[in-house]
Formats: sequence, structure tokens, C-alpha cells
Amino acid sequence: MKLFTRIVVATDEEFQQAKDLFPNYKIIKTGVGALNVYNKLRRVPRWFHIINWGFAGSNSLPKGYTYQVSKSSLYHPHVTYDEPTFSLIVSDKYADGVPCYTSCDFVTQTDIAEPCVFDMELAYILGMGFKKVSSIKVISDNLNLHQYEDTVKGKRTKKEK
Repeated sequence: MKLFTRIVVATDEEFQQAKDLFPNYKIIKTGVGALNVYNKLRRVPRWFHIINWGFAGSNSLPKGYTYQVSKSSLYHPHVTYDEPTFSLIVSDKYADGVPCYTSCDFVTQTDIAEPCVFDMELAYILGMGFKKVSSIKVISDNLNLHQYEDTVKGKRTKKEK
């Protein structure tokens, strides 16, 4: 139900695109990172449906494609303990979803072999205790900051022209 659903994005660019994609929904722009997510979502009832939409980097998925996330956890490549993993709602339209790893920093390399996405908000949203969360990520880059910046600003690389 649209009344009890919130589209959650992090950046101005994501907000502008979400307005076109989800015209009849309330959109919340959090800003990047854990503290921004908490400050913007702390008063949203935990039973609301949260749809996290936005850009994400990937280790192997092609740039420009859209994927639904099936599970999420924090990404700390240098710790030896397991992070909690959260499951998300995946629609039949997307079949199998991909895992999302949430980092405090822009990820430029990883040892993770499975196809996945990296962001800076999703695990924090899930850690707040929302009961019904979906996430749709558009691959903006393949762990390359310049590629990300070109994508979100609408520029094309020489190969894409």
C-alpha cells in the first residue's frame, strides 16, 4: 500500500530519478552513511514498507543493469567475525536477488567472488528493525569511483559513446 511505503534514497541524483520512477510515493533522501540513515528514518514506523532504491557498485555485474537485493550485511573485509545477515523481500519479477554488502567507504576492490553489490546504506536501514524491506540497485560502476561519478552525473565513458 502506497500510504505505508517509503522510497528511501541516499543522494540528490537518486532522489531526482526516484521522483520519475515512483511518482505516487513519498521519497526520503537520507544522505550517505549510517548516521544520515538513522537521523532520517528514526521516526518512520518500523512496520512501514521501505523500498531502498539507488546506485551501487559491483564486483562483476554489468554497469547500467538493475538488480533486486536478496540479503544484506555490513562489509568489513578485515574482521574475522561474521556480520549479521538480513533477508529482504524479493519480488517474482526479479527471480533471484543478489547480496548487498554495506560499507562505510566507497569499495574499490574485494575478495568476494560471488556477484554482488556494494552500497553505503542498506544494512543500516535493516539494522534499524524495519520489518518489510525491499531494495533495488542500479549498477553505477565496477568498483571505480570515476566510473560512478560519470554515471550519476549522466556522462558516458569513451567506450559507451
